[in-house]
Amino acid sequence: MLEKLACRLGRKDEQPNIELALELCNSEDAAGIKEIRDGLMGNDAATANDCIKVLYEIGYRKPHLIAGYAEDFVSLLASKNNRLVWGGMTALGTVAELSADLLFRKFEAIKSAYDNGSVITRDNSISVFAGICKASRDYNAAVFPTIIEHLRTCRPKELPQHAERAAAGVSDSNKDAFFEVLNTRIDTLTPPQRKRVDALINKLQSQGR
Repeated sequence: MLEKLACRLGRKDEQPNIELALELCNSEDAAGIKEIRDGLMGNDAATANDCIKVLYEIGYRKPHLIAGYAEDFVSLLASKNNRLVWGGMTALGTVAELSADLLFRKFEAIKSAYDNGSVITRDNSISVFAGICKASRDYNAAVFPTIIEHLRTCRPKELPQHAERAAAGVSDSNKDAFFEVLNTRIDTLTPPQRKRVDALINKLQSQGR
């Protein structure tokens, strides 16, 4: 499978990696996916960069196929290669609910990457937090306050997208806090941003959340 990666084909674009992800999704080829995981954890940076792309593209479509590698993705959060850090967080965002037990145990490492990471890392960490919250009432009680604090302090331009990512973790027990923090920031938003946040609130309320 590694020979199909963009870097092995002499390509600078991501299309070969996306095509490989689609192939592995369609075939559900566990051995092939493991080969990509092994390439990810190897010593060649170009190969690893392409492999994480393949894996999180699989995760977007069929997260159960990569959930078993969640611990590997957590290990990437300490990498000196920023592509692997935010790629690992992206992959974790796709499997967070399925791998919530592990990720809750590894929460401090995930939170550290959130605290110190790039914009893309922080974006995707909100999806990870929400997935953990969605999996368990106890996890929700422990992790959702981190989401609330983030929504309280993030840049206004980030608020709509991050609120949408966080919505997966909204439940009867925390919906009031979620709506309250969004409403306290409405005046800081542009009209398009406000419209997006209002639409999210209306959607969640219509779903009984």
